[in-house]
Amino acid sequence: MERTLILLKPDAYQRGLIGEIVSRFEKKGFSIVELEMLRVTSELAKKHYADHVSKDFYPSLEAYITSAPIVAMVLEGTGVIASVRLMVGVTNSLEAAAGTIRGDYSTSKQQNLIHASDCPEAAAREITIFFPESKYK
Repeated sequence: MERTLILLKPDAYQRGLIGEIVSRFEKKGFSIVELEMLRVTSELAKKHYADHVSKDFYPSLEAYITSAPIVAMVLEGTGVIASVRLMVGVTNSLEAAAGTIRGDYSTSKQQNLIHASDCPEAAAREITIFFPESKYK
């Protein structure tokens, strides 16, 4: 069974979209095997966004992801990574197709509601960052 990490970012929390987004994954038939609401610390942000820490945009990314609570969850199911990525839509919400989470609810490239792992290796790494005690690594 394949697993992926989903982060419902601060704008999803602030806009009251957590239930709506989680509902889409449940209706698709994926199992939620881990779920936690938390505040991302600077240290946790640096671990998650390690590839971006040296980039010019990183300070604003860290400020955003630490600005309000997030919901982190692990979804499980057959083909969950590719399917969830299709459901989420492209990173730049202004280009996301209608019917996707970003296309329906977001109007920003950076404040784009949700993160979803892009491959099995990233999913394994990211699950460990947000759920270090998880049996679903």
